[in-house]
Amino acid sequence: MEHEFQPEQIKHKYFTPWVIVITLIALAGLAFLAVRYLFGLGAVTNLTQFFPWGIWIGLDVAAGVALAAGGFTTAALGHIWHRDKYEVLVRPALLTALLGYTFVALGVVTDIGRWYYVWHPLIMWNGNSALFEVGICVMVYLSVLYIEFLPIVTERFIGRVNLPGFLSMFNKIIDSLLRLLDRTLNKFMFVFIIAGVVLSCLHQSSLGTLMIIAGEKMHPLWQTPVLPLLFLLSAFSVGFPMVIMESLSASKSFGLKPEKDVLTSLSRFVGPILGIYLAAKIGDMFIRESFVYLTELTLPSIMFTIEIVVGVVIPLRMFLSSSVRQSTTGLYIASMLVIFGVVLNRFNNFVIAYNPPYTETSYFPSIGEISVTLGFIALEILIYRAFVMIFPIISLPVKSALRKTKYAIKGV
Repeated sequence: MEHEFQPEQIKHKYFTPWVIVITLIALAGLAFLAVRYLFGLGAVTNLTQFFPWGIWIGLDVAAGVALAAGGFTTAALGHIWHRDKYEVLVRPALLTALLGYTFVALGVVTDIGRWYYVWHPLIMWNGNSALFEVGICVMVYLSVLYIEFLPIVTERFIGRVNLPGFLSMFNKIIDSLLRLLDRTLNKFMFVFIIAGVVLSCLHQSSLGTLMIIAGEKMHPLWQTPVLPLLFLLSAFSVGFPMVIMESLSASKSFGLKPEKDVLTSLSRFVGPILGIYLAAKIGDMFIRESFVYLTELTLPSIMFTIEIVVGVVIPLRMFLSSSVRQSTTGLYIASMLVIFGVVLNRFNNFVIAYNPPYTETSYFPSIGEISVTLGFIALEILIYRAFVMIFPIISLPVKSALRKTKYAIKGV
């Protein structure tokens, strides 16, 4: 009998040995985070007046924004271009993007000296500031992501609101509100989906604009007028590999059969996108003749070479191979290489390439900075695991006849 896919709650034990290890990493990060908020940045970080930002901006924010690109690329593919076969990937990608941007916002708050003023851009507008545009777009897009997630919440709790004790008097009221919210969102959701794609393109590119402003403080291998375009192209490049990696990781963790046919089909888009990104990167390098710096054996030249070869060229070749696309192991490795390349690109731009004048010191992240970054990643994994066990996010195969019967009962 024919099988179809339907979003379901995952029935699985939450704590496993690996989850316990991840929990300990998260707790260590939270401990250093508490020290940061109690005693300031100087108590935890190696940041100085010459190096005002480090891995909390380069990785937690810049790389975090890029890795959350799977949300808008998959939404565009499934909802705007109506490729229905990829619908099974939309909800997991949405959750990944929602958690990614949530922790991007938390990373910005953590990195700001006076973190309690983070709300100022909402009322103190500066239209000439690239950082203002990034901040506003990220805040608005994060709100859009939560709105896009609301139908999943209504689907989970409509007809299932069962508050205990005296709170039971609110059951019918809450259920009615959920039904009203569900009907209203269904009429206007397309507006938020389109807004999410547009907003993502804006701030993905504007992050590159920030580094253009740095001028001669950046190494010539990365400092280029087309940096916003390169940031946008790299975000497009990592969107689908992030979705593939997340899907395969979730399948492995929960003992599910991976959606191999869908992932193989999705992977066909990655190679051409990576090719466009590589062509833009190499073309810019030859136009500016910055390739001369690759003849020097320095940290920037080594990091740039690793970024291009390991993070772009090798996975490009892999995604162009039919045998790799047909292999779940090959897909996972190729996707991880693209993710590594984009993360390294952001790290290179914001940390390695940044070399302020009038200082003989250099920046290297402290144990506290590294622990907070790893703690954020661990918390995202833990929350993702909890969400897919509470809400219908991951699609599971069901027999089409049973699926039709189920919806007929619902009156759909």
